[in-house]
Amino acid sequence: MPEGRGGSSRVAIELIPPQHFFATGTLPCPYVAGRGERKLVTELYGSAASGLYNELSRAGFRRSHALAYRPACSGCSACVPVRIPVEGFAESRSQRRIRNVNRDLAASAENPRADHEQFRLFQRYQRSRHADSDMAAMTFGDYRAMIEDSPLLTRILTLRETSGGLRGACLADVLDDGISAVYSYYDPEEAKRGLGTMLVLGLVDEARRRGLAFVYLGYWISASAKMAYKERFRPLEALRDGEWRRMS
Repeated sequence: MPEGRGGSSRVAIELIPPQHFFATGTLPCPYVAGRGERKLVTELYGSAASGLYNELSRAGFRRSHALAYRPACSGCSACVPVRIPVEGFAESRSQRRIRNVNRDLAASAENPRADHEQFRLFQRYQRSRHADSDMAAMTFGDYRAMIEDSPLLTRILTLRETSGGLRGACLADVLDDGISAVYSYYDPEEAKRGLGTMLVLGLVDEARRRGLAFVYLGYWISASAKMAYKERFRPLEALRDGEWRRMS
């Protein structure tokens, strides 16, 4: 499948054997008030899971546990898949400042193993940023399943102080053409550090180290303030009408 470096690339999926997809019921949209959310879902399993998800990720799908999904909302296309083309990415002045502020932190891509230090930080983040969400009520068992139950090559990128203290983490899948961010969280009391940005920069560094072309950031939604940070990584490519194109 051709991949665009500066122009566009059209996505075509050929699934052999045929894959079964299912549509969920409609639930309230967590990003745009007053709208409903439906998803197209398929299971990832067995030896074919990695190859299948490589194709699905290029078609705008995301992963949760052993499921791949993408929005399938009637009359709405607000969720736009976006990715950073690593070769062309250049840090902005603000992002260079964030690197400098965090020079005391070391980034490391580790095997996905859950521990209680991670979970305590995850809980603090959820209670500060998403207190009314289902994730805020997750138990350690739920958290461990999120981190460890993956049919793909998955890593957890951590940001640690020289003393070893954990300040941020991002669960990410390693694909054949890039790294796909699954979920990130960080110390909510360290707002001045820009830890969310630092985690994305860490994914770009890891993609470069592995010789991979893209960092997949999930969905950008223009009407959602929670998704606005993704626009700050330039250049950025968006999947629209089956083609990856540079966002202006």
